[in-house]
Amino acid sequence: MRKIPEKLQACCDRSQLLFITGHYGSGKTECAVNLALAVRAQGKNTSLIDLDIVNPYFRSREKRAVLEDAGIRLITSSQHAQNADIPALPGEINAAFDNAGQLSIFDVGGDPAGAHVLARFVHRIQPLPYDLLVVVNANRPQTDTPEKAEAYIRAIEASCLLKATGIIDNTHLCGLTTPEGLEKGRMFSETVSDRTGLPVVCHMTEARFLDQVPAEDTFPIDIFMKKPWEI
Repeated sequence: MRKIPEKLQACCDRSQLLFITGHYGSGKTECAVNLALAVRAQGKNTSLIDLDIVNPYFRSREKRAVLEDAGIRLITSSQHAQNADIPALPGEINAAFDNAGQLSIFDVGGDPAGAHVLARFVHRIQPLPYDLLVVVNANRPQTDTPEKAEAYIRAIEASCLLKATGIIDNTHLCGLTTPEGLEKGRMFSETVSDRTGLPVVCHMTEARFLDQVPAEDTFPIDIFMKKPWEI
């Protein structure tokens, strides 16, 4: 079982709802899947809600077997047709608001457009303990400067009508990622933190880099969301 960093663990312990959002290609789905598996491995009742109804690619539902084998409840649109693109919200989402005994992790659609779906449920979310974490990759053109990253976070907040509570650094270049690039992401995310006042709750890092990066606040992950030619 991989250890969840202290600040990210605190989010999981205090929240009933944990929303993971960010820009397209930031790795938010990878984060959601890995975090759900790590939390469930601790013995906590866990569900994963695939709330991305904007982009049909790299969605949590692709890992249904892995998640359900681990005892995680997966809630998604197109429940019985994995490859169908049906932009609708399943009624089962309401269970996340009613069940205080579980952690519900939401894989939210990318960009402000994807985050807008949360505004529909804001009246149910606000009374409950929740965290809204924004995944940032310093190598993506949408967030490659601290100013652009801050603007992106604020746009997501405005779209979903909720305040962000933390930042997840996931700076990478897929197979071209290097330890130097990961260090760049650490420094970048701290600058974004200073600008926004939001804490960096973890630095996502492929497990293969564990012996080459600082252990503090590192969330080691496996890569589940692979391109078709990588499977």
